[in-house]
Amino acid sequence: MKAIMPGIRRPDSLDFKDEGACMPPRQNIWCVLGTRPEAIKLAPVIRELRRHADRVQLTVCLTGQHREMMAPLVELFDLRPDLDLDIMRPGQRPSEVFARVLERLPLAWRSKVPDWVIVQGDTTTTAAGALAAFYAEARVAHVEAGLRTGDRRQPFPEEINRRLVTQVADVHFAPTLLARDNLLREGIVAGAVEHTGNTVIDALLWAANQPLSPVGPLQDLQTRLHPARRLVLVTCHRRENHGVPLRRICSAIAQLAARHAGRLEFVFPVHPN
Repeated sequence: MKAIMPGIRRPDSLDFKDEGACMPPRQNIWCVLGTRPEAIKLAPVIRELRRHADRVQLTVCLTGQHREMMAPLVELFDLRPDLDLDIMRPGQRPSEVFARVLERLPLAWRSKVPDWVIVQGDTTTTAAGALAAFYAEARVAHVEAGLRTGDRRQPFPEEINRRLVTQVADVHFAPTLLARDNLLREGIVAGAVEHTGNTVIDALLWAANQPLSPVGPLQDLQTRLHPARRLVLVTCHRRENHGVPLRRICSAIAQLAARHAGRLEFVFPVHPN
């Protein structure tokens, strides 16, 4: 089975075979996404599907879950969305996001239900999009399937989201062998699971080869960093870290920065929430 991009292989049930006697002329495939991680990790998939325009009718659907944060990535990866559900409202709870996606997505399918709906990861958009596709009797392909912590509330609500998607997905793209084994232990048939690697690597390799210039905060950051000091990048966006845990993390960073003053510089990009 030939690779269609680094780290991604075709599962038998989603194979674009040249002879394809049993395949319809063009598969109607939707990619449903709403957050930054989904945009980054689905960008290589979307790019590859567009290379097969003779066999794939692709629709890129944004839910609007991360509207402001998505805009630069939509431009960077040339995602060219066909539809925006515009579901986000200030102060929405995950249950409200879920309900809006579940309500609005099927409205876009009233004239024609997709053959496949591709979702990525474990966001609220992912879970709601997969369930909406299942209710519409479309087949579901889950990118980055099989991640598990064993604790339903850690991470919250992502652990339950990805377990839910597993139950309705027809094809599971596992990023690691451990993720693949998790799915097999849960009773997913081996033929429906593909160990692919993580598409974030494909996105990273692509971005590293682009002629990108720092703009805005990144441009300002370059002028402030000392070239002789080593850089420590801190990323810490988890709902369960809000409050006391995050204060402890910040305190630890401050202690390390003081201890290694003159040798290390810490950069902490902060999530809008």
